[in-house]
Amino acid sequence: MNRAPACWPRFWNSGRTVVLDTLLSPFHAVADLTVAGGILVAWIFAAGLLMWMLVFERWWFFSRRLPMLAQASLEAWRGRAERHSWAAHQIRRAMISRLSEEMNANMPMLKVLVPLCPLLGLVGTVAGMLEVFDSMAILGSADARSMASGVSKAMNCTLTGLAVSVSGMYPVYYFHKQIRHLTEALSDKFEY
Repeated sequence: MNRAPACWPRFWNSGRTVVLDTLLSPFHAVADLTVAGGILVAWIFAAGLLMWMLVFERWWFFSRRLPMLAQASLEAWRGRAERHSWAAHQIRRAMISRLSEEMNANMPMLKVLVPLCPLLGLVGTVAGMLEVFDSMAILGSADARSMASGVSKAMNCTLTGLAVSVSGMYPVYYFHKQIRHLTEALSDKFEY
């Protein structure tokens, strides 16, 4: 009979609580920031979530799907008996164009979401400053305590908008560079 020490359940429960608190602490930080920054911070996080979903979709496409599509198009091109006429050249251009369209899918949305986040942060900044001016107008003086929540809201929105935007700038640049490079490489592989 295997008997666990009497202190084992207490140790296990306290260890599980520490692990859960550690795993959930980023979510608590996001929730605290959303409460402090207002509804616009939630919109910024939603835009950031959508942006990163599209980044991962593009990463999956470039790493998994594009090689299969390119290989199928190359095999179809190389399977053609005649590759030197004007019609064959137009078919080649259409194949490369189709692959380029596939590579550029969702890129316009990514290019909109990256600058949208700081703009939402700017709107939150203006809303926070309006809250400061409103408290000054109601109280008739510059009470630091009444202005602090508005300034905090303004700074939280600005910070969140910039952080989310900066996190998406590199992937957009990287995918844009990949699209250019791969389109040129595909043009070279489709010899005629």
